[in-house]
Amino acid sequence: MTVKTQLNYQVYNWEGQVSGNANLNLEISQESGMYLVHRALVKQSSEKRQGSANTKTRSEVRGGGRKPWRQKGTGRARAGSIRSPLWRGGGIIFGPKPRSFAKKMNKKERQLALRTALNNKSLNTLVVENFNSYFQQPKTKLFMEAIIRWNLNLNKKVLVIVDKKDPNVYLSIRNLHNVEIISADTLNIMALLAAHKVIITVGALSKIQEAYNG
Repeated sequence: MTVKTQLNYQVYNWEGQVSGNANLNLEISQESGMYLVHRALVKQSSEKRQGSANTKTRSEVRGGGRKPWRQKGTGRARAGSIRSPLWRGGGIIFGPKPRSFAKKMNKKERQLALRTALNNKSLNTLVVENFNSYFQQPKTKLFMEAIIRWNLNLNKKVLVIVDKKDPNVYLSIRNLHNVEIISADTLNIMALLAAHKVIITVGALSKIQEAYNG
């Protein structure tokens, strides 16, 4: 069963002053929300695995076609190939083979997990006006000054969610320690859970409302 909730935020401008208010209406589940958050996290973590580990079986190891010695009369144990898994340099029994670690999760479940995570991060979320126009060229110092005006601390992870990735903004933020920038359409559960503070632009908030609330 889902319930509707409204998150109310104060909007800060580039100078760090309150310039208005913004709302985010979310439909969340009080019963299964955290379970779905966990499933979404496991799914994303699993899909980061390449699944390319590969070992050779006795049929794939080179050599071993000739019987090393005759079956009887030598006093030694019978052997049919020097590439037996029992021999050094032989094949591997039950070793890893290339596989996919992808896990299935319905679209509505993923959306519900993201809405639940956004709701849980609401107290640590800061909504700011779009600031793309301030970056006519890449300049990390500009964003650092804004971080100070917004009273944020970079000792803990900060997630910046923008409506779209502007090259100048991206280049200004990417080399800052503990800061990650993503666009609203690539919002993911791992980035949300890892962040201590979340910065969302007004444009990104509108995109989130439109894309993940249905």
